[in-house]
Amino acid sequence: GGVLDITTTEVADEVVGGVFAAGPSRFEAILERRIPYVMSLGACDMVNFGARETVPDKFSQRLFYQHNAQVTLMRTTPDENRAIARWIANKINRATSAVRLLIPEKGVSMLDAVGQPFYDPAADAALFDELEATVNQDSMRQIIRLPHHINDPEFADQLVQNYLQLSSRN
Repeated sequence: GGVLDITTTEVADEVVGGVFAAGPSRFEAILERRIPYVMSLGACDMVNFGARETVPDKFSQRLFYQHNAQVTLMRTTPDENRAIARWIANKINRATSAVRLLIPEKGVSMLDAVGQPFYDPAADAALFDELEATVNQDSMRQIIRLPHHINDPEFADQLVQNYLQLSSRN
């Protein structure tokens, strides 16, 4: 009857060149179904690669986090985040049914929190601000900023509340 789409990290891989790329049609099947859709930006702060030696040389000077021997994560930059936002906005702007994008202002992943290696408020702001600038918001397409981290129970509550609001319209 609807979708809660919280972790959209594959978009970062699609835009920047990671190994778990979403593909060009990410979000389209959901939007075409015209069902209630609440989404967020889970792990859009990182690009996924395999073992450290598999990371392309062009990224050699970037900030990395070694998740394990097979997974290396790279922090997205403000410019990459603006490109990710435009990619997402392009999809949302095609929506003909209700879509809400909830923004967790205090971080989009476990690594993107105060004291964690990917904490970068400026990079996050680039993502959030570009989304607000490029999504054609109206009664059907809404962006809601929340003063929570994506892993906070209060953020989860807001995701569910927004989903229930949209699903009660159908």
